[in-house]
Amino acid sequence: MAQSKIKNTKPASEPPTLAEENELSSQGYRLIAGIDEAGRGALAGPVVAAAVILPQFADFPRLQSVRDSKEISPAKRAFLFSLIEEEATAIGTGIIAPQTIDSIGILNATRLAMCQAIEQLACSPDFLLIDYLTLSQLPIAQKGIVKGDKLCLSIACASIIAKVTRDQIMVELDKLYPAYGMAQHKGYGTKHHLSCLHQQGPSPIHRYSFAPVREINASSKQFTHD
Repeated sequence: MAQSKIKNTKPASEPPTLAEENELSSQGYRLIAGIDEAGRGALAGPVVAAAVILPQFADFPRLQSVRDSKEISPAKRAFLFSLIEEEATAIGTGIIAPQTIDSIGILNATRLAMCQAIEQLACSPDFLLIDYLTLSQLPIAQKGIVKGDKLCLSIACASIIAKVTRDQIMVELDKLYPAYGMAQHKGYGTKHHLSCLHQQGPSPIHRYSFAPVREINASSKQFTHD
């Protein structure tokens, strides 16, 4: 199984390209999946991964404004989400709950979400282009690319699919747990979120293994016992 990792030498302001995908296609690979995650650093909610296979040797003029999901607005991400769905050969998503994150750790949970996303693809990829990570548990040729969501179009597309999917989940979770403002900060450790955590204590969708949540939970228990 081929595995490697390359460093980012491309300015972040440039759009992602199909250079990696086209090179692999010229080597005989046919179904190349770009993979990325969203929510790895959040204090609440799931980690979500997406896998996107684009058709070979295409220009995708409608995807020219695709960037790493962190660099574009929510409205633009939603618009591009629909375009990617129309252009892609296959899309898969994986969702790992906060309870599992607490049980196995965020890195293992992220890899598990990526494996689930690959399993959900309608066709099995023969090469994986992954943002930063590699998946040694899978017998598929792959490459982990540092800042891959800024360099490779298929990975950037996966970053948008993962981010929009996770944001939608957090908006729905906000309805179940409205005291934390999840629809606004999507579970990340903003000042408002931390303030709500101090006031309310953690909810069932928080990640208790993450230091801020763990410390607030411990202090609230101590206060209760006192």
